[in-house]
Amino acid sequence: MLKPLALALALCAPAAAEEAPARVVSMNLCTDQLAMALAAPGQLLAVSWLARDPRSSLMAAEAQRWPVLRGLAEEIYLLHPDLVLADSYSGRATVEMLRRLGVRVATIEQARSLDDVRAALLEMGRLLHREAAAEAMAAAFDDRLAALRQEGGPRPLAATYAANGYMAGDESLPGDTVRAAGYEDLSGRLGLASGGMLPLELLLMAEPDLLITGARYPGRSRAEDILLHPALAALPSRKVEIDDRDWLCGLPAVLDTVERLARLREAG
Repeated sequence: MLKPLALALALCAPAAAEEAPARVVSMNLCTDQLAMALAAPGQLLAVSWLARDPRSSLMAAEAQRWPVLRGLAEEIYLLHPDLVLADSYSGRATVEMLRRLGVRVATIEQARSLDDVRAALLEMGRLLHREAAAEAMAAAFDDRLAALRQEGGPRPLAATYAANGYMAGDESLPGDTVRAAGYEDLSGRLGLASGGMLPLELLLMAEPDLLITGARYPGRSRAEDILLHPALAALPSRKVEIDDRDWLCGLPAVLDTVERLARLREAG
């Protein structure tokens, strides 16, 4: 039996530090890229197949270094991971199955703002026990954003428009990116907080100064026909294409898009 003093010391002693995960698997495009940027050598075992898709991933070349998975619970479980990385859009059935099998699954929310990008970096650093690397990356992100953010002067009207007439919402990463570059976002004026389908007529009536469309995929898709409409082509707005991968995930590289849009604004 412990003596009173020894017992008191035992109760006051700090808990043993949790060991860093040594066998990490990512099953989501956004966590793939955050993990590839922050993981220690040998810590990350595999990423999702989308990590190698150059139309979706900014780190497609780097992803060639890791095996890729299709997100099935069986293939992930057989790797004996001690941590699986997912986000709120990852397959629920897969996540629940892995948890029932006793596998630790951590989810990182998809970034809806530039502040969320910083938060995701720090959360990934915490999960991987790579806090110092994450804090350094977050500090560099903060410094660059502060230098790029356009605060004063006129704010031209910008609109995003994609396949099926989809407009990204005011409360989204594209919306916050547009505002950081010094524009007013049309989705905010229209009250589209979460985004939605916008009739072409409403877009034409708004007459945005800048129209941001997604880059079209090879081949022909009826969903993208609206982007080829003659009325859209005749709109006097300045037009620019932004690849989905440039602001699909909350990565520090989204600041490249802020800089690109800010330069367009400065050029008039």
